[in-house]
Amino acid sequence: MENLSTPIVTTRHGALLGATDDNVQVWLGIPYAAPPVGALRWRSPQPVESWPGVRPAQEMASSSWQNSEYCQELGGGDPGRFSEDCLYLNVWAPVKRPTPLPVMVWLHGGGFTIGAGGLPPYNGKALARRDVILVTLNYRLGHLGFFAHPALEGEEGQVVHNFALLDQIAALEWVRDNIAAFGGDAQNVTLFGESAGARSVLSLMASPLAKGLFHKAIIQSGYTLPDTPRTQALEKGVALARHFGLENATAEQLRALPVESFWPLTAPLNVAPAPIVGDCVLPEPMLECFYAARQHPMPVIIGSNSDEASVMAVFGVDLAGQIQKLRQERRLGLGLIKLLYPGVKGDEALGREVCRDMAFTTLGYVVMQAQQRVGEPCWRYWFDYVAEAEHDTYANGAWHGNEVPYVFDTLTLAEPAREYVNERDLAFSARVADYWVNFARHAGRDCATLNGAIRWPACIKGRDVLLRIGLNKNAGFKLETRFMRARLALFKRMMKHHVSLD
Repeated sequence: MENLSTPIVTTRHGALLGATDDNVQVWLGIPYAAPPVGALRWRSPQPVESWPGVRPAQEMASSSWQNSEYCQELGGGDPGRFSEDCLYLNVWAPVKRPTPLPVMVWLHGGGFTIGAGGLPPYNGKALARRDVILVTLNYRLGHLGFFAHPALEGEEGQVVHNFALLDQIAALEWVRDNIAAFGGDAQNVTLFGESAGARSVLSLMASPLAKGLFHKAIIQSGYTLPDTPRTQALEKGVALARHFGLENATAEQLRALPVESFWPLTAPLNVAPAPIVGDCVLPEPMLECFYAARQHPMPVIIGSNSDEASVMAVFGVDLAGQIQKLRQERRLGLGLIKLLYPGVKGDEALGREVCRDMAFTTLGYVVMQAQQRVGEPCWRYWFDYVAEAEHDTYANGAWHGNEVPYVFDTLTLAEPAREYVNERDLAFSARVADYWVNFARHAGRDCATLNGAIRWPACIKGRDVLLRIGLNKNAGFKLETRFMRARLALFKRMMKHHVSLD
């Protein structure tokens, strides 16, 4: 690259003109698959067509169609303009990169219905300054990303419903084939994501189609909601077509539906925040794969936040009502709940903690045990840091998604954090980001600890240890053994029972 301020890289499909931001170079809006429009709606992503000359790569591309107000309120910012033509990614790299650098690929969250790779909290500059290559991407959302209907069966010679997961796989294939041109090591790719992004990482660890495309995984606030059965997805697709007046719909009629017509749909026609099980991408339920330790073997970081139930309340879950339901189940009586949660008083407070642990915390325990069975290291964390100015707002701890700008070291870019963070918050964030980068750089089968604020040991050979990131919302790091062990073991057994009944 002769001109460092306007860097040009040559990919397999053509040359790209980027930009320089201080000591970091960035290329935005890079196509990684053909536009999934017209006849390509609800088809596997197709290869990019090469372009002549030098393509400008200095602006974010369109996001997948979604609810903009919802994304601005809950998803991390303004997703900008929408289009079905949304399969683009972004790359950040330090100006100086003498040797191939670790690659970190981010999958955004948002319940598979909102979000984009270009949102402010996901700006890759701070991580790239730590000598990694950072990639963020868009993938199809909502009904565009997850859909089943009998009229679409047999079009590709294999059953395909999880188009969003196939988009992510196509992006990983692009990274494999092109990241060396940006200074990245295609043999050291860490896939990480939060919420639906974390659920995507878990699904790709279980997918035969993603084998070998990434080498490490970070799972932030993944959840235990079961995958949608294929039969149920097909029934929903038929009901959706009927809603639009299409009885015995053809593929052409479905693809002619205006894209904006999907977003106002509510239950039961909306998309569940979980992939569809029973297609070529996800032949078996993700949770069953981990119960049986059949996931692709690789080092993993997994963890969740101290007030994950915050997101459940947003979606209308009655936290106190969940306790009343559990009381009625003979397998989990009131006495056992009180024993597991000493000192927690009132159904609302109890529901907040029980729902958090059943939906989020238990997954870390399940994955840890699966990792131990395949002989791969697993680092567990519990995020409980709240910015000093916001202790009253976040009275119950760190909300769902609060850790993201700490991981990216982007507190000064993320709303509303940028309005109130101080120097101590920023210093704490930098230490969190250091752990994530050190994992991408050093983690391997023989790696027993990660260096950072304190040494963070992996859960290997029967060891159950967890790093508390933030102590009762305040700055600090502490190791804890057998974290919530009794309640998580119980909830794992309950989850396995429900999976076996489905």
